[in-house]
Amino acid sequence: MVTSLEGLQAEDGEPVGTEHIAKALTAGEFVYDDGATQRFEPGGATTYVEHGRPTTGTWYLDDDGRFCSFWPPTYRACYDLRWIVADGTIVGLRFIEVDRGSRFDGRYR
Repeated sequence: MVTSLEGLQAEDGEPVGTEHIAKALTAGEFVYDDGATQRFEPGGATTYVEHGRPTTGTWYLDDDGRFCSFWPPTYRACYDLRWIVADGTIVGLRFIEVDRGSRFDGRYR
């Protein structure tokens, strides 16, 4: 388990509560199914690396307490976050895009 998430109890597929979103995102680097990686910084910056090419953006919580990201110059998306839990341990997050329903699983490195 990622050290900063110790003591947090979650079930696989359970929504991440607004009060835990920042901690869940910044707990460690994510590795996605396609091999891309992403790191979320506490100050709101994020870096996504795909095939060795980094892209920088920002993340924030919207007025409804939902996780959103912005990628210049114009791409903005909001996601429902769900825990990925294996053998009782939080191992990642499932990102489900609100408008499109796209799903991305990120596991902590």
